[in-house]
Amino acid sequence: MLEENQTFLILQINSAFKGVELDGGIGLSEATAIDDYKDQQFRDECKINDEKFHWDQISSSLLNEHYTSLSFFDAKGMRFHLPAFMIAEIKGEYRFGMSFSLTHLSDYTRSQFKLLNEKQREVVKLFLEYLLMDSNYEFEKPTIERAIENYWSTALK
Repeated sequence: MLEENQTFLILQINSAFKGVELDGGIGLSEATAIDDYKDQQFRDECKINDEKFHWDQISSSLLNEHYTSLSFFDAKGMRFHLPAFMIAEIKGEYRFGMSFSLTHLSDYTRSQFKLLNEKQREVVKLFLEYLLMDSNYEFEKPTIERAIENYWSTALK
């Protein structure tokens, strides 16, 4: 049953984010450079090498290497990278957990999700509901439930 849920959810994520490109947003290693207080020249060098067109080709090992990036993406960067992070989490390949980034919703983090369309928001909600079934997230269930109810289940703002 769990494998069926995983397969279904991955298909839904792929469908919702199909064709999404970085579109000038903050890339994976660029976001890490921001976190590391690197200068603009270094950030620009990172940006050149970041994936811009195929989020589904970003490896789980690269996501793990740049795990802090979730906190430093702009809205375009979040829309592009979020599906890769969610799929890595579903497959058990992401070592840092996704719930914090999707449930601790300040004005800044909400701004990171502002470009998600209704279908993409719905798939994030499905992903969070999936995490509720995962025993690794037992401690975080109240926070996940609150985020689903108060943010991910509401209409686009």
